[in-house]
Amino acid sequence: MAEFKEISPNASATEKLANWFNNRFPTAGVMYRDHMSEYYAPKNFNFWYFFGVLSMLVLVLQILTGIFLTMHYKPDAALAFASVEYIMRDVPWGWLIRYMHSTGASAFFAVVYLHMYRGLIYGSYRKPRELVWIFGCAIFLALMAEAFMGYLLPWGQMSYWGAQVIINLFSAIPFIGADLSQWIRGDYVVGDATLNRFFAFHVIAVPLALLGLVVAHVLALHDVGSNNPDGVEIKGPDAPRDAQGHPLDGIPFHPYYTVHDIFGVSVFLMVFTAIIFFAPEMGGYFLEYNNFIPADPLKTPLHIAPVWYFTPYYSMLRAITTEMMYALSAILVLSVAFVLLKTRASSLAKGILLVVMVAFLWLFNAFGFTGVGLLQGIDAKFWGVVVMGASVIILAFLPWLDKSPVKSIRYRPGWHKAVLGVFVVDFVVLAYLGTQPPSPIGERVSQLGTLFYFGFFLLMPWWSRLGEFKPVPKRITFAAH
Repeated sequence: MAEFKEISPNASATEKLANWFNNRFPTAGVMYRDHMSEYYAPKNFNFWYFFGVLSMLVLVLQILTGIFLTMHYKPDAALAFASVEYIMRDVPWGWLIRYMHSTGASAFFAVVYLHMYRGLIYGSYRKPRELVWIFGCAIFLALMAEAFMGYLLPWGQMSYWGAQVIINLFSAIPFIGADLSQWIRGDYVVGDATLNRFFAFHVIAVPLALLGLVVAHVLALHDVGSNNPDGVEIKGPDAPRDAQGHPLDGIPFHPYYTVHDIFGVSVFLMVFTAIIFFAPEMGGYFLEYNNFIPADPLKTPLHIAPVWYFTPYYSMLRAITTEMMYALSAILVLSVAFVLLKTRASSLAKGILLVVMVAFLWLFNAFGFTGVGLLQGIDAKFWGVVVMGASVIILAFLPWLDKSPVKSIRYRPGWHKAVLGVFVVDFVVLAYLGTQPPSPIGERVSQLGTLFYFGFFLLMPWWSRLGEFKPVPKRITFAAH
């Protein structure tokens, strides 16, 4: 048992209260010092470093607004839509809570995408932060699951039919697809059982997993220290330190970055509030117009598309056709041949690549579209699901795909910045195409975009180390402003 610290009888009431609390809960003081007042962060953070704290802010907003929404929402197929209308029309300030939650979903993905982009440009996934990045990718997957399950709850036309389309994709998985789809639905069709289990996952299971991953993400980050725009380690063994052992290129997170983040939060809340009051549907991108119509299993909308934050992956799903699979097979063979003949990869890595290539070609050519054998029924839909899943999972391998000798984009060749810029444009174009009805031109563009998306990552071990790199300074560059 720890000894109680005494305090002067002449101390103020606030100091006495703080001493009383610290004597009974010293762990709180230790955590405050480790993660706030004595956590030294690089002193050259810029506006790109707002988006981490903004992600946590939106998570808290979503949890709080979700609690109030569940007080009036009915997870019943016969009552769900009417309960949402009741919240919007009759519950005092219910419309505001609902719009905060729906706008918050889009805001969550917006700040997370920008947060991930910052990690991409400054190499925040590189050693020693691989685990921080992997936790972040797991958060992204959990966030996608949370958003998808919440998308069904309003029980409008797009909620119902969007869930119908996505769940049916799982039926394309060999052997277990039909049973897996039925298990997810809880019935033979999307209905009351589906709504109930999605509600349970949306309000309990996934948020708990999300909170645990966020805590792990932050703790792992603070254990190894934050990255910075220069990619210089301020806490490394050779980093300069003062007499107390604090890094000279760092400053305490509190109060310096708490004030910094309050400014970013203030700007964000002004934009967030403006959207809520003036454009909560955002032209149908945040809340689709068809979702203001009750779910009707007998009437299919003319165009079914997910919310904007899923549309890049939806574009890749739709891009996979028979001819696209032949193109991907040819590219895979050429890529593996290049690795085997022109690189110095280990024998184990080359062997794994060879096995993956042979397995893929066997699945595709033997059973892919012939409809014979044990894997009959595997078609373009299955490979579309594979590509869509791989487009997210491949992000977790970035720490090992990037072979650049420097972390930050600041010290990479100019054409590296151009490649990254084209990647961002490609992602935005895929997102836009995913909101549009299928068309021959859109299909071709999405196929090219999908090829570039995967080429960006799969060829990264080759292109990321090419070119003339600028010398990285031994200490971070910083100009007070």
